[in-house]
Amino acid sequence: MIRRAVGKIPHVCVVGAGVAGLRCADVLLQHGAKVTVLEGRDRVGGRLCQSDALGYKVDLGPNWIHGTDHNPILDLAKQTKTLIMNWDGRQSVSDHLGNQMSEKEAAENSEVVWSIIEKAMKYSNAESATIPTQRSLYNFFEEQVEKIFGGVADEAKKKQQTILRMAEMWGAFVGSPIQTQSLKFFWLEECIDGENLFVAETYHKILQKIAEPALKADVRLKQKVTKIIFKEEDGHPKVTVDIQGEDSLAFDEVVMTAPLGWLKKNMSVFEPELPERLRQGIKAIGYGHLDKVYITFPTAFWNESNSSTAISAKATRDQNIPNVTATTAPLHQTLSDADSTASQITPAHYPGFTHWTAPIYAPDTNPKHWPQEAVNLAALPGSTAHPTLLFYIYGPTSLHIASLLSSTPASEHIQLLTSFFEPYYSRLPNYIPSHKPKAILATNWASDEFAGYGSYSNFQTGLEKGDEDIEAMRNGVPERGVWIAGEHTAPFVALGTVTGAWWAGEGVAGRIVDAYGLKKGDEEVRGRKE
Repeated sequence: MIRRAVGKIPHVCVVGAGVAGLRCADVLLQHGAKVTVLEGRDRVGGRLCQSDALGYKVDLGPNWIHGTDHNPILDLAKQTKTLIMNWDGRQSVSDHLGNQMSEKEAAENSEVVWSIIEKAMKYSNAESATIPTQRSLYNFFEEQVEKIFGGVADEAKKKQQTILRMAEMWGAFVGSPIQTQSLKFFWLEECIDGENLFVAETYHKILQKIAEPALKADVRLKQKVTKIIFKEEDGHPKVTVDIQGEDSLAFDEVVMTAPLGWLKKNMSVFEPELPERLRQGIKAIGYGHLDKVYITFPTAFWNESNSSTAISAKATRDQNIPNVTATTAPLHQTLSDADSTASQITPAHYPGFTHWTAPIYAPDTNPKHWPQEAVNLAALPGSTAHPTLLFYIYGPTSLHIASLLSSTPASEHIQLLTSFFEPYYSRLPNYIPSHKPKAILATNWASDEFAGYGSYSNFQTGLEKGDEDIEAMRNGVPERGVWIAGEHTAPFVALGTVTGAWWAGEGVAGRIVDAYGLKKGDEEVRGRKE
């Protein structure tokens, strides 16, 4: 541990007021440090933010709490009495022709998909050192479906193809296609044990709780950092921060919490340049593209229960399957094991998740047959329910939609998005042509500078030293007074999550506290162990 002048009260600059930055500032303030937070946006929260554009509040960033085993974000949800949702795992799946699978077939196929995910996770954990860097999770699926449904008969080939198409939903977990998911480092996708809970009421009260203590710092909005310059003074680091259109500021320490995508595009901000190993890590770890499109209708026509749409509630996930982040039908959710604070879906409602696999019926808007999926927000409890479908779009779909939005006037966006998504929602039960969207809201993180033109770190084929790359970023350059925090530097069980960002900010703050010998009472803060 690099130690500074013990007893000195350091002036720390936290760049970025997302969850990592806010938590870092909070812990530093608790221990007497002077803290200045520089945020490029006109608000705090980063991608953890909400919108009322649909007439009610929705999350533009994270919707989930990933894992319930000693998760501080779940603790905050309970403290703020935020309504969270425990889905029952039911899902509707349509084939490439748009035909809905039977409940039995969809459930059986889903179990096959998750059993292969389980095998892949165990294989990656056990054999990571010997797995070729170019081998993908999709390659593993190809091998497994051939073993499970062997033979050359048409029926066997058809079953294999069905499972492979359903497996593509993995892209919505990490923001990139399954074909580029590293098998070698698939083990890094495992997260905290327990359930994946949907934040039905949105994260707004949790964000307020996180931000409240950090706002006691000197928080400066609309501050775009252009340079971070290290110089040594009297044997101690001194870091100057240049701000666009503003005077430069000098600090003892700087904590950079900008997203990984921003770091990738702005490594020249640091002077002198970052050490080679750190630059390698930033370049090596993947950065995804996960966006959302909320489509609200006058009524939730698909949610009208009848004999063909009411699917019984049944959750059969194996509790031994490793837990991973959920943006689609979550792993091993069970009604009996649901968190006591979480509401549960009403079985009479249409399933919470709908998947349209490899659609070939939208050649004009989706000629490459990108799969689509939506969450049924009409199935949420009480006042949080709305006649809305939440589409998760990722990878090439996200980039395609971002390109369309940026190249057309805002007045045309609703029609553009309607044209793209109508082939899918029009296949839901009870649809008639008069069921037109009332409002549409797209996130478009893929075009957001401060989000790094994307969202979520991930692990793609070609990666050679993924765990070491994460650790290189996590270590930062403390000898220069430069530290790095964010979901991309989190403990391995929380990478790519709100919890991970919280722990990352807390961890860096703890290391700075230790370096200066700062204490609160008799306890030192060191953050969560990796």
